[in-house]
Parts: sequence; structure tokens; C-alpha cells
Amino acid sequence: MNDQESKTAELYQHAKTRRQIPPELFERYGVKRGLRNDNGTGVLAGLTEIGEVYSYIMDDGERVPCEGHLFYHGIDVEDLVHGFYDEKRFGFEETTYLLLFGELPTQKELDVFNASLSCNRDLPENFLEDLILKHPSRDIMNKMARSVLNLYASDDNADDISPENVFIQCVRLIARFPALAAYGYMAKSHYIDKKSLFIHAPRPEYNTAENLLYLIRPDGQFTELEARVLDLALVLHADHGGGNNSTFVTRAVTSTGTDTYSAIAAALGSLKGPQHGGASGKAYAMMQDLKANVSNWRSEDELSDYLTRLLTKQAFDRSGLIYGIGHAVYTLSDPRAKLLRDYARQLAYVNHMDDEYQLYLDVERLAPAVFNNVKNNDKQVCANVDFFSGFVYKMLGIPEELYSPIFAVARISGWSAHRLEELISGGRIMRPAYKSIARRRAYTPMENRLGSEKA
Repeated sequence: MNDQESKTAELYQHAKTRRQIPPELFERYGVKRGLRNDNGTGVLAGLTEIGEVYSYIMDDGERVPCEGHLFYHGIDVEDLVHGFYDEKRFGFEETTYLLLFGELPTQKELDVFNASLSCNRDLPENFLEDLILKHPSRDIMNKMARSVLNLYASDDNADDISPENVFIQCVRLIARFPALAAYGYMAKSHYIDKKSLFIHAPRPEYNTAENLLYLIRPDGQFTELEARVLDLALVLHADHGGGNNSTFVTRAVTSTGTDTYSAIAAALGSLKGPQHGGASGKAYAMMQDLKANVSNWRSEDELSDYLTRLLTKQAFDRSGLIYGIGHAVYTLSDPRAKLLRDYARQLAYVNHMDDEYQLYLDVERLAPAVFNNVKNNDKQVCANVDFFSGFVYKMLGIPEELYSPIFAVARISGWSAHRLEELISGGRIMRPAYKSIARRRAYTPMENRLGSEKA
């Protein structure tokens, strides 16, 4: 730390003392911290037809946990997944169509939509060389946000927020997100990590999952099983109702009347956070630490001891969290976690990772009891989709730097649907209230001020 940085750090310490709001004031003024009600439900901020998270019933004003369900336009995602898997189709494009249009497509409608995505996958001319490769970033999510903002300049109608034009912009972004993620990673890998550079152009005959695997692998090769499991992960991450942080950000920023690129860049900034889209990487890193510190993976006592040390801030990053266990909404089960877990079983078998797969199952089973024992409560917790996502991505050979960007490749479908719904049905800028607790005081002339250096 140089002299100027040291002085700046001292300034922060001075500022910190003036920024701490006493916790009891939040309760006194009835502040809904985290926009959550006292019973754990979310503060109702809007209406949507796009996604619904169902995880409890209300009985005489009390929240009663139940098995979790996720609905896309009223269709249970489990039924959706079983439908395209049983009929041996890929599902992400079909799911995206459902989110955007509100109905499942006919085969002809799906073919037209797929063709539209296919012809929009390529980036503008010289975009890759001038705006991605020449400006690598250590964080791919930041790079994707910058790339999205740069796409504004290549759009002749960038500020047109009519639903018709926004729909066209969203389809282009959905189509281009795999390339933005893959090329952002390639730039970082080559120019920062000093690895070999390889660039593939998106293939028009490939769907989103296939193109992702093709773009990030040196030889561009993948199996149908790998593409299907990644496709499933994209379907399960495509939307999660209007209340998740990045979707709420999309709708809040959209309500200001700003352009599509600014709204989606803001959503990317939200998704980057480790408590949101970054959670799968944290869960995977935690499990790597577990494997290194538990000698017998089959010992329930050793596993429970490690999980206890996680909760008591004695293991991994000492945060007191078991990453991937627990959710703001789901209680008994997260349907996304169940689907990803069950459909990943064959991938684990093919990759000779059955032992590690079983380890994940054992931790999922043991963690709730350990949580209740350490916290001394009976709160219902379950594995969420992030718990299995990192493991699945590892089996697919996907670098950890791309875990959150892959989430974004999926969630751009939901963001797009919610942006359109907000434009069509919203109509008012979102402006929640913050109560000021600063006392009123008189202005003090410079010569009469007692600075911190004199205190």
C-alpha cells in the first residue's frame, strides 16, 4: 500500500464511524430488511405471469413448509423437463419461447424461433477483436456487462423502448450471450493466464447448450449426454419469478425508461454477487475443501463434524455458511436441485465420479440435521440448485470462471421476459422509501469545524 492509498484507508476509517446504523432502529421503524416480511415471505412489489416459486402454504397467518415447485407461465418445471426429456428434445429454446410468449410452441413455431436465434448468434463485425480480446478482464461477469453495454453502440435503435423493438433486442442478446461468455473467458485465459488462444465461431446448426460446449473446448467436441445435461441446467436457471435479485433489478431499472443494454448490464452486476449467481462456485469450492479435509467420505460422523465446523466458522472460508444448503424461499426441497441431481447421475457414471456423486448425496442428506443441531432450531433447510451446479459443471469440464456466466446465459431469457412485462404492464418508476434517521443540525462554517485530526 502506497502513501496515498494509506491516507485513503484512514479516510475510510473516519467515514465508517459515521455510517453504522444501530440494528434496533430497523425494528423500531418496521423496516423490511432484505425486502422480507417477519415471517420470511417476500414483500409484495409487483405482479407477474412469468414465473412462480411455490414452497409453502399459509394457514391462519402461519407459513407451513411444503415441497418446492417452480412454475413457468403456470407450467410445473418438472413436467416441462420430463416432457422434453421423454420426447428426446433439447429444452432451453422451448423454455425461452414459453417465457417470452406465455405459451408452449408448436414444432413449426419452435423451428422459426430457433432459426431467429441461429441467425443472431454472431457478434457485430470486429466486436470480438476490438472490444473483447483487446480488453480482457479477470472477471467474466464484468466483461459480459461491458460487452452488453458496448452492443448499444452497434444498435441503430438502441434507445427505442417500444415492446416490439425491445423484443428484437432481447432475442439478439439471448442468442449472443453464449459467445459473450465464451469469448470473455478466452480473452482472460490467454492474455491474463497466458494460455493458448482458440476461437470458434458459433455454429448455426447448434442450439445454446451445444454452442456453449463447442465454443469453450479447444477441439469443439462434446457428447449428446453432456449437451443434454447442460441444456437442463440452462432450463432450471432460466427464471425464478420476479423477486430474485437480478430480475428485480431488471424490472426496477426498466421502470426508469432506460435502454435494454443498460437494464441487462445492471442485472449482470447483480447476478455476479456471491449470494446470488456466484453461489455455485462457492458451493463447489466448499466441497473441494471438504474432500481435502475428510479422510473417509463414507463416514457420517466425519462428514457431520466437517459440516459442524463450517457452521461454527472453523472451516473453509469461516463464513458460518454451508454453501448450497438453505434458500430464501424453498424449505423442504428445491425442485431445480432435485432435477439436476437426478439427471446428472448418468453423467457421474460416465465420468467415473460415482464416489463423488454419492458424497454430494450424503452431504445433502446430513446437512439439515447438522444445521438444526448447531443452530438449535427446527428451521427447514434443503439443498438448493447451486449445491449441484458446480459439480455438474466440473463434470462437463467447464472452468470455474464460467459458472456464473453460464447462469447468465440461462437467466437472460427470464430477464428479457420480465423486461417486456414491465414495459407493457408496469407503467410507474419503482421508488421505495428510505427513512432518514439523521438528526437535524445547523451548518458549521469551515473555521469552526472540529475535524477528526483535532479530535
